[in-house]
Amino acid sequence: MSLFPAGEGRVTVDEAARHTRGADAPAVLLDVREQREWDAGHAPGAVYAPLSGLVAGAALPEAAQARPLVVICRSGQRSQQAAELLAARGARAVDVTGGMRAWAAAGYPVVDEHGNSGSIA
Repeated sequence: MSLFPAGEGRVTVDEAARHTRGADAPAVLLDVREQREWDAGHAPGAVYAPLSGLVAGAALPEAAQARPLVVICRSGQRSQQAAELLAARGARAVDVTGGMRAWAAAGYPVVDEHGNSGSIA
């Protein structure tokens, strides 16, 4: 059985955290926001791949290749688009309802580019 059942396109922040946090996490949290947003604050351990690059045909970063993807943006709109694009490329991808705003509101950590406490831009 796969991590994300067929037809499951969205997950909550709690499901996202459960699937992506820790060294033995089965999935990768893929942040598709733009550079200034990423620099201001992102989830620890997330992999950065801006939607603009993915739309332009950029490959996924190596750390995200051949793994289930939990895609996140600021509010859940860009991540939904990215998850659909990645699924069309053959990836197993779901997006996070509410995005990084919901992640932070739920009390999950947000760090800046230096690992310090970050914010959602």
